[in-house]
Parts: sequence; C-alpha cells; structure tokens
Amino acid sequence: MKKIIALCLASLMLMGLFAGCGNSAKGDESLKLVESGKLIMSTNAAFPPYEMTTDEGGFEGIDVEIAGAIAEKLGLELVVDDMDFDSALLAVQQGKSDIVMAGVSVTDARKKVMDFSESYATGIQVVIVKEGSDVTMDNLGEKMIGTQRGTTGYIYASDTPENGGYGEDHVTAYDNGASAVKALQNGQVDCVIIDKAPAQEFVKANPGLTLLEGNWVEEQYAIGMDKGNTELVEAVNKALAELTADGTVQKIIDKYITAE
Repeated sequence: MKKIIALCLASLMLMGLFAGCGNSAKGDESLKLVESGKLIMSTNAAFPPYEMTTDEGGFEGIDVEIAGAIAEKLGLELVVDDMDFDSALLAVQQGKSDIVMAGVSVTDARKKVMDFSESYATGIQVVIVKEGSDVTMDNLGEKMIGTQRGTTGYIYASDTPENGGYGEDHVTAYDNGASAVKALQNGQVDCVIIDKAPAQEFVKANPGLTLLEGNWVEEQYAIGMDKGNTELVEAVNKALAELTADGTVQKIIDKYITAE
C-alpha cells in the first residue's frame, strides 16, 4: 500500500512539473518577440557606463546588466545588437529588436513611434569644454556645439531659439560621443553636450577637458519597445519593478557610477 501511495505521489509530482513547464512555455509564447526564447536588445555600445564593449568583444554596462536581469526574469536569453544610436531606435520600430536601451530619454516625439517602460534611471546632460575655455552655459548659442546624432542633446540644441535651442547652424552631429569629443580636442567644435555619466568618463580619459558647472538638462531613461506591443511592455515593467524593489537596479547603477 505504501508503494502504491509513493507511486501516486511521484506521478502527481511529475504531472505538476510538466504542468509548470507548460505554463512557462505558454507565457513565453504570449510575448511578441523577434525570435522565440530571446530578448534582442538594440544599443549603441559607445555610451559608457551604460553600454560599452569589453576587451574580449562582449558588452557590459548599466543597460546591459539591467537588460540581462530582465531577460532572466522572463526566462529569455539576452542578445545585444550593437549599432548607431539612430539605427538602435529604428530597430524596435521595424521589428528587428525587442527592446532598445542606450541611455534612451523619453520624449513626446519618441512616444509617438514607440512605447516605453517605466523609468529606471535619471539622465543628466552636461557640457564638456577644454580647460580654460570661454564657453559658459549662457553663451552656448554663440558657439559651435558637438553632439551625438539622434540624441535628445542634438534635438534640443539644434532646435530654434524660440523653442529653447540654438539652431542647426550651431550644432554638429557625430556618430557617437567619442567622435564628438575628438572633434572638441581638434578644435572643430567649442563644446560637447552629452549625458553626465559618459561625460565624466570622457573627461577622465582625456586630460585637458573639463565639465561646465551645472546641468544642461535633466531627463528620464526608459526601455523603448515597439508601439502597441502591450504584452511585452507589461512583462518588462513587471520584471523591472521586481528588480527595483529588491535593489538589483540600484546595485547595478552603483557598480558603474560611484558617488561623487
């Protein structure tokens, strides 16, 4: 009789195990993904400390680790696809990636073409100049400004003076922040507008550069997804909320950005 009970219990446990696997697979199938079982992240891996390449050819950074933690929560494999910033934004809109994380700021214009998760970090944009420069926050409109193409720094700075910008004639866009900083060093632009965290990395790595005092603008970073992909947005938000609540997100940010 004990053997019969044991066999029955074992059978029930196996049934429960297979039922659990079935539910998990069904959950994955409910998500609209570019490729089953994978969470494809488009990014521009030249934006330290949010995303950058390793010496081994891999990827690391705040966004990469947060995306990896989200993928793990969803039972998916993270795949990082490196490209220009503009292309990274377009990838989710064209169904080539599931999410875009590249220090992406939420703007009204972007909300028209993609959906966003809840914010996971605050982005502060600052101004890099050469030491001894006469550039100030008040005379930026009289200078030549370098930015990364497609970023809100470029969008805001190149806007008309009536809308708070300096006009396209005062702004030069580059493929990435490193190219903009190189242009500053070469005297092609007078300053560079870029997010604070990468700005600090660029200044640290390039003697002779410094940051203007004060913040140029403050924004919220979020994860971009294809417009109307409600199931994925909800799943990402749920995972992000759990990772925020248990301290994982802050731990990742603190790993790359130390207190000043």
